[in-house]
Amino acid sequence: MSAIGFVNGTFMPLEQATVSVEDRGYQFGDGVYEVIRTYRGVPFQVEAHLARLARSAQAIGLSMPYPNREWHDLVAEGLKRAGFAEGKVYIQLTRGVAPREQAFPDESRPTVVMTVRELQPRPQAVCDAGVEAITLDDIRWGRCDIKSVNLLPNVLARQRAKEAGVFEAIFVLDGVVTEGSISNVLVVRHGIVATAPEGARILSGVTRSLVLDLARKERLPVEERAVSLEELRHADEVFLCGTTVEVLPVVRIDGRVVGTGKPGPLTGRLSERFKQAVT
Repeated sequence: MSAIGFVNGTFMPLEQATVSVEDRGYQFGDGVYEVIRTYRGVPFQVEAHLARLARSAQAIGLSMPYPNREWHDLVAEGLKRAGFAEGKVYIQLTRGVAPREQAFPDESRPTVVMTVRELQPRPQAVCDAGVEAITLDDIRWGRCDIKSVNLLPNVLARQRAKEAGVFEAIFVLDGVVTEGSISNVLVVRHGIVATAPEGARILSGVTRSLVLDLARKERLPVEERAVSLEELRHADEVFLCGTTVEVLPVVRIDGRVVGTGKPGPLTGRLSERFKQAVT
């Protein structure tokens, strides 16, 4: 078992995978990406991830280099070569190699990179206890719906969270909660599940969409709307969701206890429904 790289049509050990220093992804962050995880070795929600990759690519004027059927085959081949019990597949598309000029090159060939690494599932004890978070000003660009490789604000937020000894940093823009640095954020108040609406200010999470569908099937009231920082601070429950985060309760924000200080009942209910969905 070993991590696998794939660059422009060729599989190789990850440590051998390289791209040019003239690649526009390196020079300008001119690219997009997706992350797919497996459950019992099977990639989860591949079509939804590929659809979002296509939307992100289209938004920056890139065409998809492979049809979905071929993407499925490449992901399966990468997982087979890696041989991990559980894996994380990263796919990145950039505008390719060209002289360093900001405008699009007249001719370029997109660079396609895929990596397959082992994924260690989060210990159940962490999920049972819940995690802590901090809030930070949202300084990201105005098209967060594009899953761009430009992640410096997220990197800085993750570092702040690490320094604070907490799991996540939750972005707030003009008093309104947008999302976390690596997750979507949902709050529960008086039995209503609320989260920021789809749009340019958040990345429309694949797991977010699934969790909201599960909530509706459970006949829970769901509101996709602006959620204020005050609502976040006075919520009965708060939880995060994402491809690697899954459904994760938050029990303390900025040092303040959320609800009872323990994972709430609706969060637990949706977490169980999510586990059932992946099986």
